[in-house]
Amino acid sequence: MPTQTRISIAEIDRLVLFGRNDQNLALIEEKYGVNLVARGDQLRLNGPPESIRSAAGLLNHLIERVSQGDTDADELRSLIQQNPTLPVSEDRYSVRTYKSAIGARTAGQVDYLKAIQENDIVFSIGPAGTGKTYLAVAMAVAALREKQVSRILLARPAVEAGESLGFLPGALEDKVDPYLRPLYDSLQDLMEPERLRRLQDMKIVEVVPLAYMRGRTLNDAFIILDEAQNTTPQQMKMFLTRLGRQSKAVVTGDITQTDLPDDQPSGLIEVQKILPHIDGLGFIYLTEQDVVRNPLVQEIIKAYDQYQQAEQNQSSSAKRKTEER
Repeated sequence: MPTQTRISIAEIDRLVLFGRNDQNLALIEEKYGVNLVARGDQLRLNGPPESIRSAAGLLNHLIERVSQGDTDADELRSLIQQNPTLPVSEDRYSVRTYKSAIGARTAGQVDYLKAIQENDIVFSIGPAGTGKTYLAVAMAVAALREKQVSRILLARPAVEAGESLGFLPGALEDKVDPYLRPLYDSLQDLMEPERLRRLQDMKIVEVVPLAYMRGRTLNDAFIILDEAQNTTPQQMKMFLTRLGRQSKAVVTGDITQTDLPDDQPSGLIEVQKILPHIDGLGFIYLTEQDVVRNPLVQEIIKAYDQYQQAEQNQSSSAKRKTEER
């Protein structure tokens, strides 16, 4: 039996929420089989009870994004298309920063935040733009604020894209800074500038090249290893064995963008074969469906994946023909 519910849209930018020519509303109506009508400061939903609950959950999530002022109509349309069934009950998987609450935008991100909450070590593997690093840093900042840990350490392999630090100009700090800049950017977006500077001076928050972690044992810490596809198996083992008491680690990377030499295996690829069934350790695989950047990024990633798969198939076929001769 059809029912009706109402959602407040007071002080919400309707052009962003509704989309051009109400395209976003039309998408929601089509996906859920509901009817949406704007009346004054309210949006009325009519339809089957279960459909209304699902549509209302998504709409509340979109309204929250609009109220934060960091989205646009095209991004909302992408969220509707890629993740139409994110239920409102999953809003508990969000992180509060000094600016606002940062919530999971896709089902994959919900699984990611849940895994971080429930495990001591989490591996997050997926393409660029899926929030792997940003959400991990947000969780680390929240854990520090709530005194669940006493320090944060962010690390990255310091050699990428074929460049060697020895050939770069300047002091060591100047050399490693470009490689670590994305981590600094995330911290600066999630923490008050003055507090961040103070915590860095006190070594409560550290951003370091991975090599600097050798020989250390990190207790009561939230540790993040970013761009882990560029670690060797030896480096990955070294990192994982730095974990001390009351500590949590998140390892992020994209195994399709490895910058290691062709004859050097990736520690992130290898670790999936070695540690798949250990309690307290979780693997989360994000896909192009979890990309929350410009909608074009999803299509670009998909096109590259298809091209690489075709190249692999062609190579395998040529190899078989050679062996048959």
